[in-house]
Amino acid sequence: MSSVLDSDPAAVAASTVQKRTLRREIRELNAYVVPDSSGMLKLDAMENPYSWPESMREQWRRVLADVAVNRYPDAAAVRFKEQLRRTMAVPDGIEILLGNGSDEIIQIIQLASAVRQRPVLAPDPSFVMYRTIARWLGRPFVAVALDAQFSLDIWAMLEAIGRTEPNCVFIASPNNPTGNLFATQHIEQIIEATDGLVVIDEAYQAFAGMSLMPLMAKYDNVVILRTLSKLGLAGLRLGYLLGSADWLREFDKVRMPYNINSFSQAGAEFALQHYDVFELQVQTLCAERQRLITALRQRDALEVYPSDTNFIMFRVPSDRSGSVHGGLVDRGILIKKLRGPRLDGCFRVTVGAPEQNDMFLASLGTVLER
Repeated sequence: MSSVLDSDPAAVAASTVQKRTLRREIRELNAYVVPDSSGMLKLDAMENPYSWPESMREQWRRVLADVAVNRYPDAAAVRFKEQLRRTMAVPDGIEILLGNGSDEIIQIIQLASAVRQRPVLAPDPSFVMYRTIARWLGRPFVAVALDAQFSLDIWAMLEAIGRTEPNCVFIASPNNPTGNLFATQHIEQIIEATDGLVVIDEAYQAFAGMSLMPLMAKYDNVVILRTLSKLGLAGLRLGYLLGSADWLREFDKVRMPYNINSFSQAGAEFALQHYDVFELQVQTLCAERQRLITALRQRDALEVYPSDTNFIMFRVPSDRSGSVHGGLVDRGILIKKLRGPRLDGCFRVTVGAPEQNDMFLASLGTVLER
């Protein structure tokens, strides 16, 4: 059977040019696809379900109205960084680098540290962008399987570090998609075992109630990566990196100028001035997280994992995963169907507002009973 390329000379020519022009690993990748969520209860992306009080929204609109859109943004984002430092209690001597979400910062770190093909290393499963960005940049990537409880397999991690000599190690704590914190003792063993940089990704720190920020004072090869997306500012796309001036000075050399637009800077600065609103929302979501875990564990068909985040991972029998996912979609509910080694039958559901969680639980119950 002939293909479209066989009968279309222009397509054949374009394909030939692409092969000459594009790297093979890029041509072999699939694009990151975000499913259409129109009209759906969206519980697949770890977003905060709560909007702001109307009085706060009105003040925010006035702040944005004063942004000078005809001018480039403050390239150093001085005012926003000062507010971020105060709100997040960033220690003296620690600098801040901003990115369009944490994804851009992961890309900056990997681009700056691509030395002599030394690999990037991370536990597996973990945040997919560690591996994806390494592939974009043509860097070797070493994945080290988590143990049966999805905790760090410390001996496997230490062996892989000694064998492959990575110059960049990513550790998400709490971890995505499994939702759990890793033992601080194990993370310190990893830091001490490598002569490369260790990036501790605290995207979900607000829901965990603890931070590894003090490790930056103890070790000179540690930086902390965070985002404001999970708190309720996902639309502003703001991630930030904390670390010594020595590290951040080098990373700043490969950061695009003016990478944080004026609206994001002004909007996020205003939002952090009202941080108590987000703290109350986090408390509500943590209480709902526990309610969801308790309700899910009452169903014999499910294996429910502990969570220190704003999402929960659970497993259904692998032969039922397709019908469960499809059944929820048919009922207007979108959750994340996980893929990868040891994730057969696993789903990740975002903790929503109480009425959203009730809707999810009722629909899941109906689907499981079919």
